[in-house]
Amino acid sequence: MSVAQLDYVRSAVTLGSLALLLSLETWVPYFEGRTARTRHAARNLSLALFNAAVVILLFAGPLARVSEWSARRPFGLLNWLSLPPGVRFAGAIVFFDAWMYGWHRANHRVHFLWRFHRMHHSERDLDATTALRFHTGEIFMSTVLRLGVLALLGMSVSMLIVYEMALAPVIQFHHSNVRIPPRLDRALRTLIVSPNMHRVDHSEDRWEHDGNYASIFSFWDRLFNSYRRRKNPKELMIGLPQFRDLEWLGLLGMLKTPVR
Repeated sequence: MSVAQLDYVRSAVTLGSLALLLSLETWVPYFEGRTARTRHAARNLSLALFNAAVVILLFAGPLARVSEWSARRPFGLLNWLSLPPGVRFAGAIVFFDAWMYGWHRANHRVHFLWRFHRMHHSERDLDATTALRFHTGEIFMSTVLRLGVLALLGMSVSMLIVYEMALAPVIQFHHSNVRIPPRLDRALRTLIVSPNMHRVDHSEDRWEHDGNYASIFSFWDRLFNSYRRRKNPKELMIGLPQFRDLEWLGLLGMLKTPVR
């Protein structure tokens, strides 16, 4: 399958999983009584479309060139290891997910990065669109660093697209307001990040939201001692107290968050 075809599949998976989860949030919500859901989703989706346009305009070419350069040399960890193609592809997914864990953790630990990332945590009502709610500055910085990570790992563009194809439904799911049986949630979090696991990361309590950094595979938090657990996630206070006023809920307010 060509890169263009993979890109179409990634878009279809992202939109399809988003539509499914938004429907499930209507039928089986975890937190009930939510209002203004359409307006809330429209704000997050507008920001996501703007961020996507920035990435395409500034980084589509560089991402492809870095991948091609790495493949020609060959350069990068995955090119140095003599692995069967299938194992190499799986290794790319796991290694890149480790980078995503490290980047998320850095966004909580480094004050300058936190000023941008806290816009994601200022969300008061988690739903599937929260997975797309990131400050443009954070997206810019993460994409610049991603160029280096792709080269160091020796990942191709197709590997990155497949990773993002897996990432989109998982992060939409664990940000969603879908109610699933607790036993199923516990079973899922043995391998991937589940909704109840990630909800703790959005707690206004500092100890709780400084944890559960994993994107796809939940074992990174157990491995690096950042796993947080709340017996009853429905008791969580979601968001950040300093950003509860209405002025921070609109698109302009979200973009102004880092300079407060």
